[in-house]
Amino acid sequence: MILLAVAPSPRGVGAHQREERKAVVGPYRSPSTGEPAPYGPPPRQWGPQQGYGYRRPRRRPRRTAGGLVVGVLGGVAALLVVAVVAFSLAGSDRGTPTAGTAGRLRAGSRTAAVAGPLYRTGALTPTPCRLPRIAEHDERSMLKFLDTLSDCLDTTWARQFTKAGVTGFSAPQRVFWSTPGSSPCGSYPAPGAAAFYCASNDTMYVGLTNVVDTAAGEPVSHYAVYARVIAHEYGHHVQEDAGILEYGHALMASGGSAARAEASRRIELQAQCFAGVFLSAERRTLPMTRGQYRAMMADVRARGDDPRSADGDHGSGQHYAGWVARGYGRRLLSACDTWTAPASDVS
Repeated sequence: MILLAVAPSPRGVGAHQREERKAVVGPYRSPSTGEPAPYGPPPRQWGPQQGYGYRRPRRRPRRTAGGLVVGVLGGVAALLVVAVVAFSLAGSDRGTPTAGTAGRLRAGSRTAAVAGPLYRTGALTPTPCRLPRIAEHDERSMLKFLDTLSDCLDTTWARQFTKAGVTGFSAPQRVFWSTPGSSPCGSYPAPGAAAFYCASNDTMYVGLTNVVDTAAGEPVSHYAVYARVIAHEYGHHVQEDAGILEYGHALMASGGSAARAEASRRIELQAQCFAGVFLSAERRTLPMTRGQYRAMMADVRARGDDPRSADGDHGSGQHYAGWVARGYGRRLLSACDTWTAPASDVS
């Protein structure tokens, strides 16, 4: 068994060394079921046995300066790819964005979601990001790929928050796993846990084998498929530190089932758009060739909401792919405002 400690961020501060930024919080729970609410991309191919359990943090744990996040290498069965986002029910000082010209924005306010300073920062600054090759049936090569990509995301988004004059951003922690484990958002393996972001401890969790298994036979040479998954999860962390997730959570907490599903779609589709903007910024050095782009878009179109669902909470295949294409083509964060988009664009 091999243990992997989280790599330090490009700014020279290990993710495990960051200060605790939020007190203990309670999970958002569905009024009808009492279960934590789900977020994340649906699986590539729906079947009668597939579905989503609600996954929210039971509490926000305290951090210590000496704590380490580890990924464990081993074997495990395939799971669905999903992003899990955790929110606080109560307000706190964690990640409250501040901007010199915009003043102090309350995390979770509508202003943070529809007029936050990130939207005014234009295109992302390329890192550049040169990704290593992924080998077939080789967890170590996937681990190196994910670590390199995550380093690029850390650098790129830290620069963008600085450009916006926003404080409160720090890189998420990472757990790249292939044996069972647990997080504040629930245990894995479990349905909906192959790749997820847990906001209660600011951590991305990715199953090294499972992220490949859920791509429905896509060859690992189509690395853009996997890069999009990680960029999407990271997009949820951007939403968290920008105060946007708490706004979406407030909408979900105050509405009926249709309103909750629509808020979830707006969250997920914005993360898709953020992923598209990042991949476009790094298109020359990843590189994002025409072949890679086509493979990625075919994968996301196949991950739309189950058409049998009355209240899809991720977006149709057309929109799930469309918001990636929007971010990729326009290259501006202002193009990713799903919160003021017509309902017909986020269905």
